[in-house]
Amino acid sequence: MDEVLIFKKMQINTTVWCNYQAVFFILEAQIVLSQQLEQFTTFRVDNILQTKHLNTMHAGKKFSIKEVIIWTRRDIYKFIVLSAIPTVLYVLMDWKWLSLPWLPIALIGTAVAFLIGFKNNASYDRLWEARKIWGAIVNSSRTWGIFVLDFVTNKHATDPLPDQELKAIHRRLIYRHIAWLTALRHQLRQTKNWENVHKVYNVEYRKIYTVAEFENKVEDDLTPFLSPEDKAYVLSKKNRATQLLKLQSNDLRKLLEKGLIEDFRHMEMENMLKDFYTQQGKCERIKNFPYPRQFATINLYFVWLFIFLVPFGMLQEFGKLGDQMVWLTIPFSALVSWVFHTMEKIGEATENPFEGGANDIPMTALSRTIEIDLREMMDEEKIPDGIQAENNILM
Repeated sequence: MDEVLIFKKMQINTTVWCNYQAVFFILEAQIVLSQQLEQFTTFRVDNILQTKHLNTMHAGKKFSIKEVIIWTRRDIYKFIVLSAIPTVLYVLMDWKWLSLPWLPIALIGTAVAFLIGFKNNASYDRLWEARKIWGAIVNSSRTWGIFVLDFVTNKHATDPLPDQELKAIHRRLIYRHIAWLTALRHQLRQTKNWENVHKVYNVEYRKIYTVAEFENKVEDDLTPFLSPEDKAYVLSKKNRATQLLKLQSNDLRKLLEKGLIEDFRHMEMENMLKDFYTQQGKCERIKNFPYPRQFATINLYFVWLFIFLVPFGMLQEFGKLGDQMVWLTIPFSALVSWVFHTMEKIGEATENPFEGGANDIPMTALSRTIEIDLREMMDEEKIPDGIQAENNILM
């Protein structure tokens, strides 16, 4: 009798050991497979990104499914592994206690959905406000151009200037404004700790488009638009855009003293400088004040809490359909996790509109548009071309 009991215990222990071995073998195989898939798809993505259009200010109707899958593929690997672990233990180890009621998990999912919606709305507001600010800069810049050309004249001058000297003054004021745009966009591209441009998937996107402010030095970009004295003065300051507007104001005062601008027109042009300061301050507010970290932290933690719990809640639900149907927990848990996490990721990719990421406003292109308009107002012949979308990404 004792020998029979010992034999049965040995059988049970052997079965448990085999189950453990099977579990660890499957999990190890899944991890190795996911790593190999990631390496393979990374190689494939490098090739695809050279030919496929991934967009920032999207020029098409929508992102393709392939683009979205490429962007989120690393997350998908994680979701599959997280879904597979409890499913394998539930089926092969017969750990039925792993299943959880779906109702409390669904309640957490509802709360997470509200949080994600709140973040996405707030992120879109930041992006749209940034676009409105730069729209105002475009309009005010064109107004500045006609003010310079029509207000700075010999009409009230105590010592009228030749036309060439007057045109040189016009050119100086307009070129200095283009330098202000250049300094401002360089300042707004400076990376902050809370921004996401350094993350792997954003670094990968950077392979198919160029951020001019990252590639060029601000001193080189300022050279065509400033005198050596002005350039040296501005580069010695921290907030170069602010100092350029100060130089503009000083120049207007000197022109007023010479009678090249009358009092009323001088006041109007100073109000334009005030408007530029206002728009610059609005940009700096968005740049220097992130989406509140307490909300971002709670969003991240709650989303991942929900992702961890989803497969445990689905085990029992699919188990009701039959023993073999339990395996459907893996794809459906991964799918639900992907939906929630991708919505969270979209909000994250939108919240910093000046960081140099794939969802920035086209600040560099807008600056070039202003430069073209202003130089055409002066009837210049050598006008630079507008900045075109690179793989449909317009920066």
